[in-house]
Amino acid sequence: MSAAQDLPELRSLSLEELSMLVERMGEKPFRAKQLFRWVHHRGVASIGEMTDLPRSFRDRLARETHLTTLAIDAVQRSSDGTRKYRLRTEDGKYIEAVYMPEEPGTDSFDPEALEDDDEPARKRVRRTLCVSTQVGCAMGCGFCMTATMGLLRNLTAGEIADQVYRVNADLRGEPGVDAQRPLTNLVYMGMGEPLHNYVHVKRSLDLLLHPDGANFSHRHVTVSTSGLVPNIQRLGEETRVKLAVSLNATSDEQRAKLMPVDKKWNIAALIDACRKFPMKYGRRITFEYVLLRGVNDSDEDARRLADLLAGVPAKVNLIPYNENPGLGFGDPGAERVQAFRRILESRGFAAMVRKNRGRDIAAACGQLAIAGQNEARVRFGARGG
Repeated sequence: MSAAQDLPELRSLSLEELSMLVERMGEKPFRAKQLFRWVHHRGVASIGEMTDLPRSFRDRLARETHLTTLAIDAVQRSSDGTRKYRLRTEDGKYIEAVYMPEEPGTDSFDPEALEDDDEPARKRVRRTLCVSTQVGCAMGCGFCMTATMGLLRNLTAGEIADQVYRVNADLRGEPGVDAQRPLTNLVYMGMGEPLHNYVHVKRSLDLLLHPDGANFSHRHVTVSTSGLVPNIQRLGEETRVKLAVSLNATSDEQRAKLMPVDKKWNIAALIDACRKFPMKYGRRITFEYVLLRGVNDSDEDARRLADLLAGVPAKVNLIPYNENPGLGFGDPGAERVQAFRRILESRGFAAMVRKNRGRDIAAACGQLAIAGQNEARVRFGARGG
């Protein structure tokens, strides 16, 4: 980290914290809201862009604070409209975020399927960004390319939020894009385990949902976890966003081989946490299930999955495996996927098959990874929030 990062970081501060900062600087109280709106509503990339702040105040902010801004290093475009953004942090790390537009009336890739009464949102194009929460990941899931990176560090709340602002800035001005709200939905499903970086993830949610900031609706934000049980209840109590759980197996023997987190919190503990998850606001939990050929895709797996989820307000998001070189797993094929889906539906579960968005640019589920960042890796448990 550079010396600048020892200064107060504006992008990660709440409105209340900005108010204290403004007071310490001897500025009028209303400057705090102006500052917050520049950072989070307009998503500016520099203090110099805050043109309705006095120059003397901007100069002092430039000397005494720091505004974290990511750099768009590369953009890859898929034939299906998906874009993968490679973003560079100020200390030279790289992360990826994936933008996915969805036309009205099409099946969504998104596990936070709209609720029945969200009719206005059904009629507009949804523009979803899949954001990263860590540089790499410590969870070690055997079918995921991000796991091959290990964990280098957590992202700050400002770095998580700034992924949204950089992509918003890139989308503005394009035909058919609402300049005031380019992105409509967020999913915390990129690089990293969100609940392993809980403190920064929670703060980023507070910033992105704030009415004076980006003002996302909690109905349009989903946080995914591989199963960090202690923070599932915490997320439910402290936020109103939606929860997605990566289950991917129906027995501990099977799951522990795929997802080492199961050795710490097994399926029983995970499902119990899901049963206790606050279901206010009409929330249901999405269970993500990556189908791996010959591993977890049998009819018996489908029946066991239905048994596990019995009584849980749930929907199931089936994800045909996006094949990655060297990991040794395969796509089960459309026929097997549909057979699995039919069994779940016969047991009364809403089951959808996620579209394979961005496969041609390695932007699909489980494909995000950037090689060459092999500095000291952080082990699981060492830097969780």
